[in-house]
Amino acid sequence: MAWVAVEKLCKRYGASADLAVRDVSFTVAEGEFIVLLGPSGCGKSSVLRMIAGLEPITAGNVSIDGRVINDVPAKDRDIAMVFQSYALYPHMDVYNNLAFGLRRRGFSRDEIDRRVRLAAGKLGLEPFLARKPPALSGGQRQRVALGRAIVRQPKVFLFDEPLSNLDAALRVSTRNELIRQQLEIGVTTIYVTHDQVEAMTMGHRICIMDKGEVVQIGPPLEVYRNPVNTFVARFLGNPPMNILQAKLNRGSDRPDVLLGDVRIPLSVHVAAELTSSLGREVLLGIRPEDLYETAPAAIAERAEPVAVRVAAVEPLGAETLLLLTLGETGQELTARIGRETKLRPGAHATMALDTGAIQLFDPMTKRAIGGYASSSSA
Repeated sequence: MAWVAVEKLCKRYGASADLAVRDVSFTVAEGEFIVLLGPSGCGKSSVLRMIAGLEPITAGNVSIDGRVINDVPAKDRDIAMVFQSYALYPHMDVYNNLAFGLRRRGFSRDEIDRRVRLAAGKLGLEPFLARKPPALSGGQRQRVALGRAIVRQPKVFLFDEPLSNLDAALRVSTRNELIRQQLEIGVTTIYVTHDQVEAMTMGHRICIMDKGEVVQIGPPLEVYRNPVNTFVARFLGNPPMNILQAKLNRGSDRPDVLLGDVRIPLSVHVAAELTSSLGREVLLGIRPEDLYETAPAAIAERAEPVAVRVAAVEPLGAETLLLLTLGETGQELTARIGRETKLRPGAHATMALDTGAIQLFDPMTKRAIGGYASSSSA
């Protein structure tokens, strides 16, 4: 295993005046699985390709175990990369696809056979060793691509959107397989995706990127609960966090936020950090799962009633999404509630809002107010 350091990495393509990647820095510990997450075009794949040596670095450094590898050829970096397209040789059977890289590196026949059969056994590929890629399913091809990386026994695994070409059911099973393999093998892994579910379920930490820059790094649930800005708040979560225009006021014993004619007292642990923002316009964030038809006992003391009108009801089987209109403001928000709801479009209702789950953001900078950014930002 190895640890990887990326320091102020920059990338400019051609004569473009703008950097596609700007001052990206993060460290991956030995055996850690980190996910680079962001929308298409945010620069995450460019970062991965610079680490792999497939793209020249404009500025900054990539190090493995403290050794800068900027000028080390890709083939000598002891890194294995798995691509979205699998990149298998269609004229070779599975065995020879797995063995090809080892032959090029001069391993003995016996060592090649040992490594290939060991990897095939771990990945459930033994029955398919004589088949060629066109005769395999998408999930089987992905396992062959993973196996080709495993047989090399590299210091670092790199994955570039490896599940994007799979259908939904196969994506889930292959994702679980990758999680299991990483736990068993324990190789340092950097994984690129735009799929937040992959990031939340697979990564020890996630590194969220936007417009070529790192926005926030941290454990998945920490980033989900404490986003540093509205981009992260809305990018993580499906449905995304509700972001509403509000005003922060000084209440009788603690601050409150005014949403049109709806006044919501803030919980004490949040209110103490907001003194400098009193009297200002703010953006209030609340996750759909923090709105309830009836407040559970665990949050009853901090739940506040909010009058809404039901605009739409979306039954999803295990749960129901409600599209709601807030009071007289016309602002819309989404609630994720139980599947047994009797609410229907056009109904007026009172929802319980968990004030302990409120996030506040500056409407100009879009950054979190109240110190949330200090624990997990890049």
